[in-house]
Amino acid sequence: MLLIRNQIVTAMYLEVNKNDHVQGPVNAPIELIEYADYQCPYCKKAYHIVKDIQKKLGDKVKFVFRNFPLTELHPHALHAAIAAEIAASHGKFWEMHDFLFENQNALDDYYLLEYARKLGINAAEFETDFGKDRFYQKVKDDYDSGLENDVQGTPTFFVNGEQFDGNWMNSEFLEYLESLIVK
Repeated sequence: MLLIRNQIVTAMYLEVNKNDHVQGPVNAPIELIEYADYQCPYCKKAYHIVKDIQKKLGDKVKFVFRNFPLTELHPHALHAAIAAEIAASHGKFWEMHDFLFENQNALDDYYLLEYARKLGINAAEFETDFGKDRFYQKVKDDYDSGLENDVQGTPTFFVNGEQFDGNWMNSEFLEYLESLIVK
C-alpha cells in the first residue's frame, strides 16, 4: 500500500501545471522535466544538450524547467532563480533562462539587474519585485516538488514521469528519447 501511495504522490508532484515553464506542444509524446540550478556547471552542460534535443526532436518533445537551487554550493543560484521568475511575470522567462546559463560566471545581483534591463524590464520594478514573496515562493514550490520526487542533485531529468538514470551527457540520452517516439 505504501508503494502505491508513494507513486501517487510522485505523479502529483510531477504533473505539469499552469505554474510551470514549458516549451513545446502540450501533447508531445515526450515530456522532459528538468530540475536545475543556474549556477551548476553540469546544468550549463545540460542546457546545451537540451537545446540540441529540442532542435533534433522538434514538436516531439515538451520541455519543462523547474528551479532546484543548491544554495549551499552555489551562493547566486537562488537569486538567479528568483530573477528568472520575475522575468516570467514580464513574459521573458526563457530569455532570462538563456541569459543566466550563457552568463553563468556573472550571476550576482548587479548582473541580474543588467540582464533584466537588456530584456526591457524596468530596473526599479525588477528591484521591487525581488522583495515580493510570490517569486521566492515559486522557486520554493519547484524545489519542494523536486524533494518530493527524490531529486538529490542537478540536473535531474524526468522523462514521461520516470526519473532518467542513464547518462544524459552523451548520445544515450537522445537515443533513449528517440526510442520513445512511436513511428
